[in-house]
Amino acid sequence: MKKSDLKRQITAAIQACLDKKAEELSILEMEKGSGAFTDYFVLCSGTNPRQVQAIADEVELRLKTVGVRPAHVEGYRQGEWILVDYVDFVVHVFSEKARKFYDLERLWKTAKRLEPAELTPKPKAKSAPKPKAVLRSKTTPRKRAAAGGARRKKT
Repeated sequence: MKKSDLKRQITAAIQACLDKKAEELSILEMEKGSGAFTDYFVLCSGTNPRQVQAIADEVELRLKTVGVRPAHVEGYRQGEWILVDYVDFVVHVFSEKARKFYDLERLWKTAKRLEPAELTPKPKAKSAPKPKAVLRSKTTPRKRAAAGGARRKKT
């Protein structure tokens, strides 16, 4: 998968979390060779099981609209820690209690922490348009006056 497509998908997942009022949003870029089975983790918390489920539902719905479905979902029924696996990235939606208990940020402390803005693909720079040649009239002021195009001085 193209890195820009992956970043767009992660950005959509992040926006879905934020739209459902997820708290403590965190993005981890996993190191190559770290043993992680994915490239990115998106972590967030909800205040109760219904909100945790609503956040996970919104992530799935948002990504489904762009044609991406999760490979696996775990923990939905309990609503304490829902893992939504998209292979190249995993969204973890926790209850506050489960988030503190499992502390994935500490467990994966070697991972690079990212801000959502860092995942937004940057538009390709366009080259500046070439300046257009300015056509200048070869007529002299005397010729313009003879043609009736001279301006009159105010008296």
